[in-house]
Amino acid sequence: MVRFAQWMFYFTGLALFSFGISVAIRVKYLGIHPWDVLSVALYDLFGFTIGTWNIIVGFTLIIISFVIDRRYIKIGTFLNAVLVGAFVDLYLWSDLLPEATYTWTDYVMIFCGILFMGIGGGLYNAADVGAGPRDGFMLSLSDKIGWSISKVRIIVESMVLVIGFLLGGPVFIVTFVFTFIQSPVFQRSYKFFSRLLSFIRHKKEFEGSRSMQG
Repeated sequence: MVRFAQWMFYFTGLALFSFGISVAIRVKYLGIHPWDVLSVALYDLFGFTIGTWNIIVGFTLIIISFVIDRRYIKIGTFLNAVLVGAFVDLYLWSDLLPEATYTWTDYVMIFCGILFMGIGGGLYNAADVGAGPRDGFMLSLSDKIGWSISKVRIIVESMVLVIGFLLGGPVFIVTFVFTFIQSPVFQRSYKFFSRLLSFIRHKKEFEGSRSMQG
């Protein structure tokens, strides 16, 4: 039951997170997350798909993390690298998402995308089956050089943003406020679903102990 709940949290979280990325990409002229700026820039330059570049970047970071510190690499890390990119391509290909209107409704769209990314990220991380390639890379780097995770995240994402911008990726005002909105949503989501999973675990243990006593 607990393992089922963990994987249910994980896959649902990945689906929501990827949906949020896809929604934001639809209105990318407003600016998107630094990692997505890079994926879109690589797509515009070299083709393939945005999801494919997400996967390529993800596996590149897994390889680097494996060399630096493999502790954060689990089965969920590899699944994350593949499924986020696959889900993004599926959402964008399916035409389920509205196109940009270049009106105020686009701001509503991208805000919803950020919310989905924050909630989905908190949900799949609460499952504790492996950090995503980007999170695992930053955690490994933080442990290796002794800097705080927040400092490493700011530096790494700033570098990714600059590279993506130089390659022609979509950078605008929302890019710079993305983290300030997504991070609090992620934190609340992570804490809520972690508590929920802990409740399920303790309930299962309680029921097991009662059945043994009976």
